[in-house]
Amino acid sequence: MPEPRELLRFAVVGLAAYGVTLLGDYSLKLTVFREKPVTALFFATVASTAFAYLLSRRWSFAGRGGHRRAREAVLFFVVNAGAVAVNLVPPLVSRYALGLAVPHVSYLAQEVADFVAGMVLGTLAGTTFRWYGYRRWVFPRSAPPIGDAQSGEAELVVERRAGPRGGQRDGAVLEVP
Repeated sequence: MPEPRELLRFAVVGLAAYGVTLLGDYSLKLTVFREKPVTALFFATVASTAFAYLLSRRWSFAGRGGHRRAREAVLFFVVNAGAVAVNLVPPLVSRYALGLAVPHVSYLAQEVADFVAGMVLGTLAGTTFRWYGYRRWVFPRSAPPIGDAQSGEAELVVERRAGPRGGQRDGAVLEVP
């Protein structure tokens, strides 16, 4: 069962990233990618993914993880690449399999179909995939230990302790042999 605070934070970050996607999608679709709406959605989603990583790492899943930052970022973008692919399936089906595009339907019907397929169904499917992927692979509860003592050198680790109300406060630096 997900922690309610974590789920709420994930939802807030997702909503903010959704706003970035929506703004980016329509900005691109109405200007430089008029004839390529799926490409516009792709670029908007990639931009919102970078935005979401920063907020997810610093806020939504701040109490999770244990991977080195580079590995964590790679895992985050791999999960999001999968989510982008999942997100693009509904608009691809709408436009190219169902033919919901001008000249087969009106411009208004095309735009409504694009919105429902890409911004509603695609986002819902991609968000579900992200929630699972973040919790399972990117920010796991029981992640492998931070750093492997390979060369016998001491490693600095930041330990986060719970604050007085259960929140997190600044960590103390510990030297681990």
